[in-house]
Amino acid sequence: MNAGLSAQRPAPAGALARTSRQRRSIGLMPLLPLGILIGMFLLAALAGFLTPYDPIKQDLIHYLKPPFWAGGTMAHPLGTDSFGRDVLSRLLFGARVSLSVAVLSLIIATFLGTTVGLLSGYLGGNVDSILMRFVDMILALPTLLIALAVAIALGPSFTNILLIIGLMIWPRTARLIRAETMLLKKQEFTRYARAIGVPGWRIVLRHVLPNVLPTLLVAVTLEIGHVILVEASLSFLGAGIPPPQPSWGVMIADGRALIATGWWIALFPGLAIMVTVISCNVLGDWLRDR
Repeated sequence: MNAGLSAQRPAPAGALARTSRQRRSIGLMPLLPLGILIGMFLLAALAGFLTPYDPIKQDLIHYLKPPFWAGGTMAHPLGTDSFGRDVLSRLLFGARVSLSVAVLSLIIATFLGTTVGLLSGYLGGNVDSILMRFVDMILALPTLLIALAVAIALGPSFTNILLIIGLMIWPRTARLIRAETMLLKKQEFTRYARAIGVPGWRIVLRHVLPNVLPTLLVAVTLEIGHVILVEASLSFLGAGIPPPQPSWGVMIADGRALIATGWWIALFPGLAIMVTVISCNVLGDWLRDR
């Protein structure tokens, strides 16, 4: 009896205060990565107003100038590359290119993956079998290797890269949305809607799709970092954004042969990729937990 009463006894005020502080701290967790990502997108969008130099124009008189703290000047705070181009200007314009490829390719992948996942999960049967075998076939292919081969065959360009990446990464979204749709199809509200004669397309758009959006948001957030790495890898290998157009991968490729004498050329785009990818992963993990 006493044990039962003690089990129902309310928690002490100190424990409640600690729980409240923990909840507040958990609520603040995504602010840093979210702020970093918002800052990256703002810098990319405002690159034309923030940089006094043309990221493509060469100035051989000022080639390989180090950053200002390593013997350079504030005229080029992050130094210049082997062609005299301002590293800061190329870094900001490169962010515009790399983030644009990530966002646009994810739009393509999300649309295809969501459409295939909804159709496969809701219709089931032969439609599900055919679509999932096609998805399995694409997932069995090495993404970077196939993207590299197709990019070389079609030629490096902005449009080709975002189409190639978008068409290679959608199957993972399709598998995820299919699993969610199959669970939602068995719920009472969808079974009731079918029982009263609501058309299947209306059930999918009005009842299923809104309920898979949280899962889709987590998947997209986690995929941003992966897409940035794929684009940077293709550009680094010479099959991505064609030089002299700046992107983070192109900048790393430019500084590859100058690590000993011009370490700053590859360092800063590498740090930008690392910070962006980690921020996307941390934010995506937090959203998944929530």
